[in-house]
Amino acid sequence: MSSTTATTATATTAGPAERTGARTDEAAALIGGARERIDTLDDRIIGLVQERMAVSAVIQEARITSGGRRVNLSRETAVLGHYRDALGKPGTALAMTLLELCRGRV
Repeated sequence: MSSTTATTATATTAGPAERTGARTDEAAALIGGARERIDTLDDRIIGLVQERMAVSAVIQEARITSGGRRVNLSRETAVLGHYRDALGKPGTALAMTLLELCRGRV
């Protein structure tokens, strides 16, 4: 049996502790449940980001149609500050990513 085949066979027969990196089945069960919760939260976050993108597109369309610019830098600065205040320095990076996603194309 090749090492790849052996690795695949081990992965498919690995117990909960081996799949999660936990040392006990009890910890593995806790980790498994928490990972399911994180997956659910991630799906909700993705949905909220998509909703934010759609709302931002409406705002940009209205601003451009009225003769304004697509991006409002003072508003973006306020968003960056809000995320930084709530989440610290990593919040600024998260906000920058959200703003980039939401700028899109109108």
